[in-house]
Amino acid sequence: MRAFIILFTLTLFVSCKNEVKEIVTMKEDVFVLASDDFLGRKTGTEGELKAAEFIVKRFKELKLDPKGTEGYFQEFTFKPSTNPHQEAKVADTLEGEGLAKGRNVIGYYDNNAETTIVIGAHYDHLGLGGEGSLFREGDSIHNGADDNASGVAMILHIASRLDEINDHNYLFIAFSGEELGLLGSNYYLKNATIPIESIAYMINLDMVGRLNEENTIAVHGVGTSPIFKQILFANNDQGLIIKEHESGIGPSDFTSFYLADIPVLSFFTGQHEDYHKPGDDAEKLNYEGMELIANYILNILTDLDDDGKLAFRKTKNESEEVPAFKVGLGVVPDYLFTGEGMRIDGVSEDRPAQKAGLQKGDVVKKLDTISVTDMMSYMKALATFEVGQKAKVTVDRDGELLEVEVEF
Repeated sequence: MRAFIILFTLTLFVSCKNEVKEIVTMKEDVFVLASDDFLGRKTGTEGELKAAEFIVKRFKELKLDPKGTEGYFQEFTFKPSTNPHQEAKVADTLEGEGLAKGRNVIGYYDNNAETTIVIGAHYDHLGLGGEGSLFREGDSIHNGADDNASGVAMILHIASRLDEINDHNYLFIAFSGEELGLLGSNYYLKNATIPIESIAYMINLDMVGRLNEENTIAVHGVGTSPIFKQILFANNDQGLIIKEHESGIGPSDFTSFYLADIPVLSFFTGQHEDYHKPGDDAEKLNYEGMELIANYILNILTDLDDDGKLAFRKTKNESEEVPAFKVGLGVVPDYLFTGEGMRIDGVSEDRPAQKAGLQKGDVVKKLDTISVTDMMSYMKALATFEVGQKAKVTVDRDGELLEVEVEF
């Protein structure tokens, strides 16, 4: 009998030990999703399917229920665009000649609540380059660590901590087809697997892996609910510098939800030199920064835990104010810069800025006689020039004003 008890105790111990949930870090998830094995996760490819299957595996480990139309998957078909100036379009049928297939991956944490919070991030990227890539030297795997393995890793991390917040249900969606024109999120809103009217609000994570030294993060959609501004600043225990954007319209999946009259918040740590290039790799991400952002979002979720369905408010479309221009300097602007001027975050090879000797970190103060105080004034200044024109560019480099000539 004693031997049986000992054997039973050992068996129980081993069984319990095996049930202990292994903690997977965001870094580990990013390194998997941004590995060469997935060949850049282009929508409709085998590489993207492998990434989707990995996300399903992680959803299962996190005990999320399937909430797609076929298990965790919600498949859709689309006709790839042959015109680089046109977006791909979702098809009306699941089968047909010339159609490709994307799939959203959807997991659900059911608290038997009346309302649900959607937390989403796109998992597709650019494959070997081509349309959308800023790389001009042939095919090369674009692993998209920041864009957007970082966002997917963060939704997985948040899902692992749901025991801290339980007054809502939580729907986690890894969207396909974002790079082709928000295909997956648009399809989901037209074919939702939960009642749309039950969605309290939506949180979107897109490129959250490159938090800078100033800890600056852009948050879009702040104006889409009256409570958001107060909530954002009341829960910033991490000392983040918040760059607010009121509009619910922007180049990521939160736009689809805003257009369905759902309050949205979208988090973004800014563009960089590796954006849409093969150099966007896992080892370059700021994982401590990702922890700060995840904790910040969990603070927000906790604060809103007993608020129910949030009031929705229409916002002005900031993109409508952007002027049309025919020329460019060939730089990546630092969209998170809060000083006066337009700070350069990256310089493209063989473009006007690089030829004139402009560098990362330079702050553009003037284009000819036009003062540049922020991104909007910079774009308005660019809109006054034509191809072939020359212009004097005044920049602040480490506190010294320099003037160079560029030819557009």
